[in-house]
Amino acid sequence: MLDIVFNGSFMPHGHCLLWRWDLLFLHVTGDALTALSYALIPIALIHIVRKRDDLQFDRLFLLFAGFIGFCGITHTLGLINIWHGYYFIEGAAKLLTGLISITTAVVLWKLTPTIIALPSAALLEQRNKELLKAQDALKEVNLTLEAKVEARTKELILQANTDPLTSCLNRRAILRDLDDEIKRCKRYENTCSLLMLDVDHFKQVNDNFGHQVGDDVLIKIADTITHTCRQTDFVGRYGGEEFLIVLPQTDGAQAKDLAERIRESVSALSEHFAFAVSCSIGIAALKNDSDMHTFIKRADEAVYEAKDSGRNCVILAK
Repeated sequence: MLDIVFNGSFMPHGHCLLWRWDLLFLHVTGDALTALSYALIPIALIHIVRKRDDLQFDRLFLLFAGFIGFCGITHTLGLINIWHGYYFIEGAAKLLTGLISITTAVVLWKLTPTIIALPSAALLEQRNKELLKAQDALKEVNLTLEAKVEARTKELILQANTDPLTSCLNRRAILRDLDDEIKRCKRYENTCSLLMLDVDHFKQVNDNFGHQVGDDVLIKIADTITHTCRQTDFVGRYGGEEFLIVLPQTDGAQAKDLAERIRESVSALSEHFAFAVSCSIGIAALKNDSDMHTFIKRADEAVYEAKDSGRNCVILAK
């Protein structure tokens, strides 16, 4: 069988070409250049497939490489057969080339819908622009959402620390600020004073004029205290008709001067109502051995002393 395949005794193609140099040049040059290109193209395709692991249809590339490679072998054998008649080998090569060619054609036709469906460069650019626009819109939505969350967070913090009636600090917030100020004073050896303000005869206001009028009194008193105090002071509703005012870096004498101004301003509110408005204020200056509860207790005792002294007055605790 091998003798038949490698039998080169058949008439070479050169006899058909009459061994003319011009015909030999055309066939030899044409087959040689075609065989060389068909050898280089499969190498390039295989190199591309190996370097690009993300390449789609890599098996189709390899199939094309085989198809082109067998075409090159056929041209090479045609070049050899000019001088030696190896027609069985050339026929076998042509048969294999035909098989791989028809296989490549079938696979290519089956993949045609998928390849056509692949987005073009223009379509990819358009979609990329749409994606960038959507990304910008999403960033804008996120910024808006963050702003809303920040605003809502501030609102919740304000609600958690604010008395809903008087808009000053609530009990929890004023006690927290008082405790922080006491710790700060002890650490840096600063002075601090505390005012406790109690509205005089407030129960009678509610009983005789109603709770709505009583609420108006508390609101106006809270506004008066806030406007009279410094921005560094803390004003909070301690409970009912009682207010706490924390005065950082303020000694007893300075606190008493401020308390007198507050008392006078509260008394001036009487012109807005059909009854007299007044308050009793107790003052406590921070001592080295004081904690928050002792501090508040001393101011509270000073308030009781002010009430026992006839109300509408200021008492500084000893």
